[in-house]
Amino acid sequence: MEIVIIGAGVIGLATAWRTAARGASVTLVDPDPASGASTVAAGMLTPVSELTYGEEALLRLGLASRARYPSFVAELEELTGRETGLRTDGVLQVAFDADDLAYLDDLRRFQESLGLAPETLTGREVRGQEPMLAPGVRGGLLVPEDGSIDPRRLAPALLAAAEKLGVRLVRRRADAVLVERDAAAGVRLDDGTRLPADRVLLAAGPWSSDIGGLPPGTVPAVRPVKGQVLRLRTRTPFLRRCTRGLVKGSSVYLVPRADGELVVGATQEEMGFDTRVTAGGLWELLRDARELVPGITELEFAEVTAGLRPGSPDNAPVLGPSALPNLVLGTGHFRNGILLAPVSADVLTEMLLDGTVPEQARPFTPDRFEVTA
Repeated sequence: MEIVIIGAGVIGLATAWRTAARGASVTLVDPDPASGASTVAAGMLTPVSELTYGEEALLRLGLASRARYPSFVAELEELTGRETGLRTDGVLQVAFDADDLAYLDDLRRFQESLGLAPETLTGREVRGQEPMLAPGVRGGLLVPEDGSIDPRRLAPALLAAAEKLGVRLVRRRADAVLVERDAAAGVRLDDGTRLPADRVLLAAGPWSSDIGGLPPGTVPAVRPVKGQVLRLRTRTPFLRRCTRGLVKGSSVYLVPRADGELVVGATQEEMGFDTRVTAGGLWELLRDARELVPGITELEFAEVTAGLRPGSPDNAPVLGPSALPNLVLGTGHFRNGILLAPVSADVLTEMLLDGTVPEQARPFTPDRFEVTA
């Protein structure tokens, strides 16, 4: 079977790897593979820590993907010889003041109602976990199964894995999906080259709605959501594990790497295709991080970047066959692209090669949106 995948972010790359492993002939189209949001994201694997009301189906998908990560990474690292920085040592959620603590307490009850079991910690106990936290931090939760991975290592490893299995990489922009006999039949590149295919996967992130050649309403409106992320460096251990904080109602996270990098993020801005780093975004990150961990101002500044998350109309992923036969969608992952990469690759591979929709993906198929021509 000939498969063409538009988009070489983590979703497109992971699916290319898995699809090629099942014997398909795969072509991956992207002018700059393993870049974009993958180079900006912090890589938090936190289906429980980032749970919000109304996202129960997304929680189940996230838990399924988190459970796949150890074997997914072990196979990837063995195949490529590249490390990915996977950490499974838990995530600490902390509250700066009394109102933040009340919110965390409500979240804990919601988590427990779904069968989850975060560990409740007092202010003294959270500072025992992370001594660099501010003395006034009121308390928190420990989610021992959540973790993180380094997307700047993960994405290149996925690209290497795909290439090792014979995936053809075309470093061009996809201009349009080819449609013949009312079905997707391939992709036309920006230089006019035509790539025929039995099935096409559209995994172009926030650009998914901009691909030409499709009947109106084929792709739900996927929008860019800007996120600015700060990177610091330290020569001595600073934080032991990934820490998410609520600071006077604002959310901030700090993700330590084994090499001394500390990732601080992230803003969430509806600014269209704007990837400028702003003074305001940087100030917000430093303000909240400093309230939570005062010693952060002594760390070395390394980098600040901005990326674009793909947000669907309901901020949940779009996974499944489109209204156009032979066109499958794998987009709209919003803030969960890294977390959902293993499960998305598995379900999209099944959709592409077997034409079936796995049970766990059914809440996220494109037909949940009512769109009109």
